[in-house]
Amino acid sequence: MGCRFLVLGLEPELASQLAPEPPTTTKNQEPRTMIPYRLHQTPLGTLRLCAENGALIGAHFVGQKHDFVLDAGFVELPNDALLRAAGEQIDAYFKRQRRSFELPLAPRGTAFQRMVWDTLASIACGQTLSYGELALRVGKPSGVRAVAAAVGRNPLSIIIPCHRILGRDGSMTGYAGGIERKTALLAIESHR
Repeated sequence: MGCRFLVLGLEPELASQLAPEPPTTTKNQEPRTMIPYRLHQTPLGTLRLCAENGALIGAHFVGQKHDFVLDAGFVELPNDALLRAAGEQIDAYFKRQRRSFELPLAPRGTAFQRMVWDTLASIACGQTLSYGELALRVGKPSGVRAVAAAVGRNPLSIIIPCHRILGRDGSMTGYAGGIERKTALLAIESHR
């Protein structure tokens, strides 16, 4: 599957540094892509940032629901240019110096999930929607549960802002990283 870029506008120097890693092979196996990851400390806990083919595929709080299961293809590369850039942008977000992200993204999911995640990415910082309102934006007004399931599977916490989705009555509802983190992220965004 080729990379999809949800957010463009990278500086040419950074873009040239984000070339894909060459595939790795082991005896009697098909070539396999190495998946670099980096553990990044945030005020809300450690994020595991993962990339593949020059694009982010994951930003999970360590231990959260739906976190990647690390196998032999995952290699910790704390100095990877893309992962460092992602960490710097996340730091700027927490310092209230950044409202959006300019990173190449390639979240893994079904066509429907990617459509929901693309729509999530369009929600402005400081804004919230209900799951029903999101379902309308996605064009599936009777598919609130399916939309909610796709939101719950968002592999790019913070970067694709699933924390901006609330219950119908404005209540804090599910967040794979935990309700406390969702509350904290919305508080950061409301004080800009």
